[in-house]
Amino acid sequence: MDIVTPGVGLIFWTALLFLLVLVVLRRFAYKPILEAVKAREDSIKEALSSSSKAKDEVEVLKKEIEDMKKEARAERETIIKDAKEAADKLLSEKQEVAKKEYDRIVASAQEDIQNEKNAALAEVKNQVAKFSVEIAEKLLRKELSDEDYQKKLINELLDDTKLN
Repeated sequence: MDIVTPGVGLIFWTALLFLLVLVVLRRFAYKPILEAVKAREDSIKEALSSSSKAKDEVEVLKKEIEDMKKEARAERETIIKDAKEAADKLLSEKQEVAKKEYDRIVASAQEDIQNEKNAALAEVKNQVAKFSVEIAEKLLRKELSDEDYQKKLINELLDDTKLN
């Protein structure tokens, strides 16, 4: 078992070399390693900090975008509402103008019809009067051509007027 157990000299020299390597490393390598680790730690902290700031900025931008969307929706709704109101008003005005024009045309047509009716009635009356006069004239000529009949008619008319 001597092969497995180290000798006192080997342990001494190993410990001495370990301490020497430890001193050399501490003197020459430990500070640069610690500085590199610290620099890496600082850069990681800075990256986390900037990441956090960027995340906060993104959140702020998201909120601003959402607010802008809400404003745009509200503005769109207002524009649509105004456009509908303007269209309804224009339609109402056009309907009113069309109704007035329709009423005017109907009234004018009724007036024209009434005038034509009156003119036709006047024409009919004139024709009837003309025919009546012609008929009466022909009857009177026929009846008044006889003298005895004329005397008899005059006497009847006189009797009728006396009775009234």
